[in-house]
Amino acid sequence: MASSRDYLEYILDNLTELDNITYKAMMGEFIIYYDGVVVGGIYDNRLLVKITKSLDDLIPDFPKELPYKGAKEMALIEETDNRYLLRDVILAVYNDLTKK
Repeated sequence: MASSRDYLEYILDNLTELDNITYKAMMGEFIIYYDGVVVGGIYDNRLLVKITKSLDDLIPDFPKELPYKGAKEMALIEETDNRYLLRDVILAVYNDLTKK
């Protein structure tokens, strides 16, 4: 099942606390970038982000799901209406992915 553009717009509206959020449509889904770094995506109308240590500290018991068959597990973000949590999630993942 492909993700809807309506769901993408809903997620983007709730990410307005962050500048530099972009996305790319890919095979019916949407890859989410923060400041040019892939942090997650929308798969089957679910917001999934990469699993990192800081994310685990922020949301210790997040559900893990596959974006598609054969992929690595990602964290399912269930509280998509909480824009401050979404901001913190994206920043936590981004900061872990860009640490040197």
